[in-house]
Amino acid sequence: MTLPSLGESVTEGIITKWFKQVGDRVARDEPLFEVSTDKVDSEMPSPASGVLVEIVAGEGDTVATGSRVAVIDETANTSSGTRSAPMPSTSSPSTGDPPSNLSDGASVNGVVVSPVVRRILADAGVESSTLRGTGAGGAITRRDAERAVANGPSEALVVPLSHGRRRMGQHMSVSSQGTPHGFVAIEVDGTIFGDLEAVGRITRDGVSISDEMVVSLAAVRALGEFEFLNATFLGDELVVHRTVNLGVVRAVADDGMLVPVVHAAAGLTLRALARRISDLDDRLASRQLTADDLMGGTFTVIGAPSEHTLWSEPIIIQPEVAILSMGAVRLAPVVRSSKGAPTLEVGRRVVLGLAFDHRICEPVGAASYLERVAELLAGMDLESER
Repeated sequence: MTLPSLGESVTEGIITKWFKQVGDRVARDEPLFEVSTDKVDSEMPSPASGVLVEIVAGEGDTVATGSRVAVIDETANTSSGTRSAPMPSTSSPSTGDPPSNLSDGASVNGVVVSPVVRRILADAGVESSTLRGTGAGGAITRRDAERAVANGPSEALVVPLSHGRRRMGQHMSVSSQGTPHGFVAIEVDGTIFGDLEAVGRITRDGVSISDEMVVSLAAVRALGEFEFLNATFLGDELVVHRTVNLGVVRAVADDGMLVPVVHAAAGLTLRALARRISDLDDRLASRQLTADDLMGGTFTVIGAPSEHTLWSEPIIIQPEVAILSMGAVRLAPVVRSSKGAPTLEVGRRVVLGLAFDHRICEPVGAASYLERVAELLAGMDLESER
């Protein structure tokens, strides 16, 4: 029996497993051995019925197509065969027998690794030396490789959730399952943030002004014209609030997040709002927030999670009905009109998003609110607000 053609451009294969031993009777077309190439693993059928009297190419041998791999005696009976362990051939490739050296990488530390297996492991960055093969002689089979890639590292850690993360998860699960969420995002002119850099980010009270504070101020003022977004659900009833209690999302290291509330935020200047938010942040850092500081929110703003965030799609903080998110302020190419002709220049842009409860709002209303926030940002007088 010789190794048949294994496909176009395939000139050799590696014998990875013999299903029969010398002295075994085989039937025509019965799988006799498995061969692996750099394209596929295949089971080779016996070309005849009889007794396997000699295995020329052992497991792990690289064999050229057309080379002799075994001898089947069609006239012998089982007892006429001499049972022996498969031995690698030492014949030269020029004789038509398989070569014995595995310098092509078919063996790693004495363990058979076929081209297909090597490719699967290499693509996933898995070292063959870390696997225990289930094939004959400890050979790593294709199934071993695929299982290792699918399962990933075997080491696993059981990490209990902190109380804060467990509480956050429970609250967000209730909100996401009980509220029909919608989301709209728009990109707006961020020139105001360049102006803020120019005039200075410190208020007359000595408080630092963040981009989030500027957006929060515009968001609060826009709610005066979109009162249905400054609301909470009480059972099946919608309660529209005249007072804006602004929640600001804050990550708590290794413990989820908290949402401190600036009560009665409507009517505040940027200076006053910055002072109130800064005070909440300081008391959050020193663990001095009270229960009242975390209660009563009617509308929430979440700042950019990182300087590379384009936008985020947050979950509404129940029982509220909306939450505004902002991406990072970034430099971007901007097309402007100059003397009737478009010109390209560097400008600032930021994406504002609104997650809203579909029971009280639809995408058109949400987009209209965001556009009003953008208008208020563009018209803000920083000198007087600081």
